[in-house]
Amino acid sequence: MLTRRALVSGLSGLPLLTPVAAFGRHSLHRKLPAPAVHRGAAPPKPLVMLDPGHGGKDPGAIGVSGTYEKHIAEAAASELSRQLLASGQYRVAMTRSEDRFIPLEGRVELAQRHQAHLFISMHADALHDRDVRGASVYTLSSGASDAQTASLARTENSADRFAGPAFHGMSPDVQQILASLVSEETRRGSAHMAASVVNSFRNRIGLLTHPSRHAAFVVLKSSEIPSVLVEMGFMSNRLDEAALRQAVHRTQVASAMKTAIDRYFTTHSGIMTG
Repeated sequence: MLTRRALVSGLSGLPLLTPVAAFGRHSLHRKLPAPAVHRGAAPPKPLVMLDPGHGGKDPGAIGVSGTYEKHIAEAAASELSRQLLASGQYRVAMTRSEDRFIPLEGRVELAQRHQAHLFISMHADALHDRDVRGASVYTLSSGASDAQTASLARTENSADRFAGPAFHGMSPDVQQILASLVSEETRRGSAHMAASVVNSFRNRIGLLTHPSRHAAFVVLKSSEIPSVLVEMGFMSNRLDEAALRQAVHRTQVASAMKTAIDRYFTTHSGIMTG
């Protein structure tokens, strides 16, 4: 079995936030100079929230040779974070950078708390048909684009069962209300990012037939943040699993994802990268 240590070791972690220096006893009463005004200052870099699926007591899909989806998702998201930060064009936050469980609602709340400009949930699920392979991207919709996607959404939306019987997630009624609150602008942004992913993956990463799909994924229900769920492949297919176990392939996936993110912010968002 490929362990989390083997997958994630060697990957650079996210930079730690530097704690604010403690104030001296009298510093709060000292008059501070007015901040300088810099005309034409560059706008803040867009913040991309990466969401490695599953984690902790939720392993996600388990591959045909025993690989845990949660480890693949974390390793791929860490590599994408590294590439985005290295470009100097983005700020990056992750819902998790270690092996821990986070409820679906908590992932959405983290994106909102960080005021993210884009939310990307990264997965490598399993299907009943082990012959199906290839990457795909999903956006939010009250109805599913096809039966396979409907089944996938049910599996993903059931992840909160790992929180235990004391945890009460969103009821179907609340989920429906939240889906209706997603603005048209957010939906357009999500669709644009999904198209960017497909275009970037084509000829680089194998894709499903009709790779852009939609369903009622709980983790995509932010009303103001364009959000997509990317399936990098399927643990149920031995070829996809074998590829995703390799750091070289995950680096290629991350590179294609970065290209999609670059295209998204260049051609859609009002926030431009420097």
